[in-house]
Amino acid sequence: MKVNFETVLADKNSSFRTLHIKVPVKELRWEYHYHTEMELVCVISGNGTRHVGYHKSNFTNGDLVLIGSNIPHSGFGLNSLDPHEEIVVQFREDIIRFPKEVEEMSSLNRLITQSQLGIMFSPKVKRKILPKLYEMLETENSKRYFILLNILFELAETRDYVLLNKEVMPHTVISKNKERLQTIFTFVEKNYDKEIEINDIANLVNLTLPAFCNFFKKTTKITFTDFINQYRIDKACTLILQGKSISESCYDTGYNSISYFSRTFKKYMGKTPTEFNNELVK
Repeated sequence: MKVNFETVLADKNSSFRTLHIKVPVKELRWEYHYHTEMELVCVISGNGTRHVGYHKSNFTNGDLVLIGSNIPHSGFGLNSLDPHEEIVVQFREDIIRFPKEVEEMSSLNRLITQSQLGIMFSPKVKRKILPKLYEMLETENSKRYFILLNILFELAETRDYVLLNKEVMPHTVISKNKERLQTIFTFVEKNYDKEIEINDIANLVNLTLPAFCNFFKKTTKITFTDFINQYRIDKACTLILQGKSISESCYDTGYNSISYFSRTFKKYMGKTPTEFNNELVK
């Protein structure tokens, strides 16, 4: 799995970029990356994994998240299934930031600050915003900018949201450790369905075991054990969504005990695999 800095180019005759993504998920880039632009991601329907800063969790039935400038994140096609559709808006802070003296814009400035933690809005807010996003896609010239402002004001005024992180993840955490993290992520991506020894990972990045554990916890704010369990549970959720049985999802993601798998699943998902599966068939 790669860790990249992404260069974002605004649309022609525009100060920001809009994307309407409706391709098979196998064609989506989901690498961990960052860019100087803020990003509003609206997954219209479907499921996947949101990975914003230090936060990593699953979503179902769509998502609406605002990500601040230079905050590392993965594409929302991560672990998703077809059909997958999303609208993405990428814009620089400076095109929506106003002087403090303009009191009417104070809520917008607050939104910019909170976006550094990643803001996940409720399904109700997403449903309200979605028609305006479609309108933006079909509009040209200056009207697009005013639609963007209108959307952001709507988001700034609502209290129906959750902050995804407790602290800001500086992009330097990723850029300074890019090669080492990329090696670790790629190894996990290729071997999550097998037994993984932490010593092997430490040797892979030329660190002693204590040094590796310290490096990983300091960089990601979680232990490597938590990271690999979280990664496996994300994959297990995808397998269950694809129709695999709970036992198949357990053994195909590197676990060799159904009871331990169920306990771990509940720890990270807040529900057992059976409860998760039952919700899908309602």
